[in-house]
Amino acid sequence: MQTPPPLAPPLPTRRADLVAQLQADTVYDLAVVGGGATGLGLALDAASRGYRVVLVESDDFAKGTSSRSTKLVHGGVRYLAQGQLDLVREALHERSTLLRNAPHLAQALPFVMPTYAWWEKPFYGIGLKVYDALAGASGLGRTEFLSRQDTLACLPTVQAAGLRGGVKYWDGQFNDAKLALALARSAASQGALLLNRMRAERLLYTEGQVTGLQCTDTLTSQTHEIQARCVVNATGVWVDALREQDGSTQAMVAPSQGVHLVVDKSFWPNPEALMVPKTADGRVLFAVPWLGQVILGTTDTPRDDLAREPLAFEAEIDFILQESARYLKRAPGRPDVKSIWVGLRPLVKPPQSDGDNTKALSREHTVVVSRSGLVTVTGGKWTTYRAMAEDVLQKCVDHARLLPRGPAQTAHLPLFGAVGAVGAEAGPAVSLGEAEGAHSYGNEQTWLAQLPGANHWLTPSLSEAMVRFAARYEYALSVEDVLARRSRLLFLDARLAAQTAPAVGDILQSETGLDPDVQGFLKLAAQYRLD
Repeated sequence: MQTPPPLAPPLPTRRADLVAQLQADTVYDLAVVGGGATGLGLALDAASRGYRVVLVESDDFAKGTSSRSTKLVHGGVRYLAQGQLDLVREALHERSTLLRNAPHLAQALPFVMPTYAWWEKPFYGIGLKVYDALAGASGLGRTEFLSRQDTLACLPTVQAAGLRGGVKYWDGQFNDAKLALALARSAASQGALLLNRMRAERLLYTEGQVTGLQCTDTLTSQTHEIQARCVVNATGVWVDALREQDGSTQAMVAPSQGVHLVVDKSFWPNPEALMVPKTADGRVLFAVPWLGQVILGTTDTPRDDLAREPLAFEAEIDFILQESARYLKRAPGRPDVKSIWVGLRPLVKPPQSDGDNTKALSREHTVVVSRSGLVTVTGGKWTTYRAMAEDVLQKCVDHARLLPRGPAQTAHLPLFGAVGAVGAEAGPAVSLGEAEGAHSYGNEQTWLAQLPGANHWLTPSLSEAMVRFAARYEYALSVEDVLARRSRLLFLDARLAAQTAPAVGDILQSETGLDPDVQGFLKLAAQYRLD
């Protein structure tokens, strides 16, 4: 058998070098504003087709919605009930593609839906059998009808009173922020230039057509002009800010927030996730094992503001805890919450909608092209980021903003860390239900092990070498970058993250020479705690 070639070393992300590239006299084919799932997926798709691409993000990659999901890669069971079969079928196909291209960051996960009314098991079970049929060859496992005894065997900590049985089905879960970084690094390996902490201030025009951006480096206040044949606004819930500059008078997005609470795995030690399709007020409740803890959520609450760090409403916290108590034998209380985070969803607002009822707004993505040629994309979900990128590029070509460059390459393009990753052929060796560690780096564990501090553990799941890797190869500049998104410690245990911050700051400063903003992180970590 032929020995495979050695893996290429990771690409350095030294900021001074990246900014120097931006200063070059270059006309880009595509300038992307926004470093979340949509923007990063678009940058990878375009760069892999041979377009010259630059992406700017005002804060950090996946700082907003893209790091605050329920961590599920799913086809959308709720869309099935609404009869949106094409949307479900596409998402199921993309789910399979994502799990194949990033096996170290996305995996199959069994869900159990406990049933307490006589009609629930046949009603939801038949629906999930349809879900299986729509998945076809992309299915992850067969839906099963469970007896009361089988359900208790799967979920020994579920509320037993009144339990009649259950339904077991399969979907996926993932590490959203780490996947965003894998997209960014994969795009860079295809020739794209990506910069975080680079804020797009205004659009540039030539004869009424958008031809670039003026940006500000938020670390140095230096301004830069970027010339591009096509500019895409992929800023999620914030897309209307650039659209207003471009002359739009109608808001495109009605934001809705989803709250998630994290508790110790002892409250839900099962490898299966819990899914309640309809709570007391008609919402969906999840208990999802993730990185050694359990996520409880979520909510769907309209918001008028667009805060970078939105806070949960007290009623949302009470709702999640109260509903959890109805289904968990041992119910968590406020003192048990290790971390709380809030994500804003960019729900697409139909014309003349007041946006009061977010359940009626579209979760599908929307692409619009203005008279000036500004392309805006918003809506959608993580699972379909790759299909969204294809759609956006097709719109760019259809409106003569880009010349065609052949079909998409991303369906079979493994993301950073995936080629030869542990378990890439037969499933992951370590579940995403287990704590973080070197296994999260896939085939890049070899490079991680060569960095200083590989055996010096700051916490049981974060080593000194991981901090250095984040600074050298993952665009990390601050303590928040490391502890919120390169590691997920802030999202798992805010108190431990605060205790670890000074040590992380010292390592980062030695790597970058920049202020890692330890105090800013400590203030932020306090917002992720309920005590």
